[in-house]
Amino acid sequence: MRRFFGKVRVRAAAGASLVVAVALVAAGTALLLVLKNNLVGQADLQAENAAREVATQIATGKPYEKLDLPDGDDRPVVVLAEDGRVLAAGDDVRAVDGTAVTERHPPAERQPDGAGSGDDDDDDREIKPGEVEDKARLSGGTATVGHRTADYRFATVEAKDTQGDKAVVRAGAPLAAEREAVGSVRTAMLIGLPCLLLVVAGVTWLVTRRALRPVEGIRREMAAITASTDLSRRVPEPGSRDEIDRLARTTNETLGALQESVERQRRFVADASHELRSPIASLRTQLEVGVAHPELLDAEGAVEDAVRLQNLAADLLLLARLDAGERPADTRIDLAALVREEVSQRVGDRIAVRVGDVEEGAGVEVAGSRSQVGRVLGNLLDNAQRHAAGAVRASVVRDGRWAVLRVEDDGPGVPPQERERIFERFVRLDDARSRDDGGAGLGLAIARDVAERHGGTLTVRDGSVFELRLPAA
Repeated sequence: MRRFFGKVRVRAAAGASLVVAVALVAAGTALLLVLKNNLVGQADLQAENAAREVATQIATGKPYEKLDLPDGDDRPVVVLAEDGRVLAAGDDVRAVDGTAVTERHPPAERQPDGAGSGDDDDDDREIKPGEVEDKARLSGGTATVGHRTADYRFATVEAKDTQGDKAVVRAGAPLAAEREAVGSVRTAMLIGLPCLLLVVAGVTWLVTRRALRPVEGIRREMAAITASTDLSRRVPEPGSRDEIDRLARTTNETLGALQESVERQRRFVADASHELRSPIASLRTQLEVGVAHPELLDAEGAVEDAVRLQNLAADLLLLARLDAGERPADTRIDLAALVREEVSQRVGDRIAVRVGDVEEGAGVEVAGSRSQVGRVLGNLLDNAQRHAAGAVRASVVRDGRWAVLRVEDDGPGVPPQERERIFERFVRLDDARSRDDGGAGLGLAIARDVAERHGGTLTVRDGSVFELRLPAA
């Protein structure tokens, strides 16, 4: 079990670390993309500004050889004619996109109107002399400045000088700062991510260990209870009002119910053994006497003891089936007909049973086991006849959604303090012991168990009125 909890902690730490790792990788990737896009956007803006500055100079008629071009490798600029000739370039610019910038040619003599190439017609309609193209074209590329080749973002802008000659200005902005920033962030993430994962795993391990500590206490106590079979022990309740605290309380409730069930079973076995001992001993004595002296054999007494044993065995079997959770059959039972049938079979009893108000029809029908409900009725009538002075009455009525069976007698009744105790197994009041020579104290216990299995109740009212309530079918 300890290995199990260890695995739980490992899985929790690994799971949390995996989730955090996925989240951090996703967030880091998004951060790098945003940072890179922002830096590239800044480089594009710088390149476009540099290109427009040079294009503006061309549009104002400044000679190409006198253009104010940026120096150094921060802003490589090259000015090209329409035919690809290099009109101007930065002092240190050696090549752009692998094309060498080796010659600088002045613009050709302007031809007379109408003598130019027809290809210029479309461009003349787009850009007029002295104007700069509104939209710059952005692209990536390489440039060699001095002896160093690097990546740049280029902005290309077209312009026309005052004479109408078109020039293409291409200015670049370095990407070294972007790459350095992205590389620094990537390095920081690669270093910080494992450290953060170690912290998350450690914290998760400690938190899980602390959270599972009460569970480990519950496990140890349950193992001790299992080893000692002492059901009176209880697992510790952390009192944290969380799932583990509810688990501990539920476990203790289960242990309490199990202890009560075991104790009840032990009492049942002890009481059953005690009740079986007397008729068995009596029957054995009579049989031994009959073997030794056949003329002294009390056959009627032996038969009575055998019947008593049979009835007791039947009661014990029914209780065992009820304790096992046997579900009653789902048949319709007419309580009025059941009462009349039971009373008609009681011929020669000490006190006759009088049938009181019995409502006819489906209003007093119930669903369940006919034999078990009949057993309840028989037990109630036996109990009433045992304690009645001279009258026993049975009645069936409908009370809302309940079918009510009442059995009452004119006996002294059950004292209020004993009205629940009489439904316990093998419980007989002193008066019952003095007047009953054969009862085992199981009749009323069986009756209540059957009533509860059928979704009803069995109670004592007014001392000597037993009321069975079952859901009407």
